[in-house]
Amino acid sequence: MPLRFCTSCSPRHCFFKMADVLPQRGRSVAGIAVDGGRLFIARRKAGGSVGEKWEFPGGKAEEDESDADALKREYLEEFGVAVEVGSLLARAEFSNRGKLYSLSAYRVFLGSLDFRMAEHTEWRWAAPGEIDAGSFVDSDMLLLPALREYLSAI
Repeated sequence: MPLRFCTSCSPRHCFFKMADVLPQRGRSVAGIAVDGGRLFIARRKAGGSVGEKWEFPGGKAEEDESDADALKREYLEEFGVAVEVGSLLARAEFSNRGKLYSLSAYRVFLGSLDFRMAEHTEWRWAAPGEIDAGSFVDSDMLLLPALREYLSAI
């Protein structure tokens, strides 16, 4: 839909007024570690909207950080391990509490499996067919078709 401006004021005024009412878009990232055709997943601790659900680890990117830096920070905070961030594997969009988010999933390479889990209760390797929509974070389920395609190509 093209932008429209009122006839009683300048386009600059209307553009900035429109920016006040347009929904804000956040950025989230997910780190996809792979082992023999299986994906690294972790179960969130109880509480919040995704409590006790499985997910591809990651989180919200800060305004001033790159997606790669956000993933490095999230893995360090949540698991106490460093990761190397590879290529973009998938993208999706979702809404959470009235805010729109873009979700970008990147291949990550774990520096260690010696985790200090701060936000999760357990982790495991899972084949895409083992990931159940009922127990998995909704936004991450949107990534599965592209991840299946990626796994079939490697």
